[in-house]
Amino acid sequence: MGQVTITLNGRSYRLRCGDGEEQRLIALADHVRGKLTVLVQQFGQAGEDRLLLMSALLIADELWDAKARLQALENAAGRPVQRLDRRPPSGSRVLSADTEAAD
Repeated sequence: MGQVTITLNGRSYRLRCGDGEEQRLIALADHVRGKLTVLVQQFGQAGEDRLLLMSALLIADELWDAKARLQALENAAGRPVQRLDRRPPSGSRVLSADTEAAD
C-alpha cells in the first residue's frame, strides 16, 4: 500500500493509496491546492473547514459540468462515449479508507 503526505493550507495530511497511485494522488492534491490558493487570494484565511468545503464545491461543479458535456456527446453520438483512461471501471479509488492528519 502506498502512502503520500499532502500539505494544504499549511496543514499536512498522510494519506494511504493503492500501490502505483502515488503520483495520481499528488496530482489530485495539486488540483485541490490550486482551488484553495485562489480562494485564499479572494477571501483570505476564511477558516480551513470553510476553504476546503468551498474547494470541494468548486471541484464538484467542474465534475458536474464535465458529466453534462459527456452526456451531451453521448446523446449526439447515440451511444456511450468510449472511455480513454486506463483505470479499471470497477469503481476503485485512489485513497484507502484509513487516512489521517499528519500533524
